[in-house]
Amino acid sequence: MSQRDKLIRRFRNRPSDFTWQELVRLLESLGYSEVATRSTPGSRCRFVHANGAIILLHRPHPGNVVKRYVLDAVRRSLIEEGLL
Repeated sequence: MSQRDKLIRRFRNRPSDFTWQELVRLLESLGYSEVATRSTPGSRCRFVHANGAIILLHRPHPGNVVKRYVLDAVRRSLIEEGLL
């Protein structure tokens, strides 16, 4: 099983300790790329897929763990796009 498959399996299990870096790696492995929204960095991030699908997220702070409701929203988006 590849690292990508392990990451997808972990994401589907809705862990309470899924980190921002893991989420970014997951989205990039599914064909999304992060697009800068402004000239200055902030907590808002936009991920765009080659097919035009967009996922808007806020980086978690002060910690690094992504909230479960955010994981659920990303999961719904990925299912709608046929990527999961």
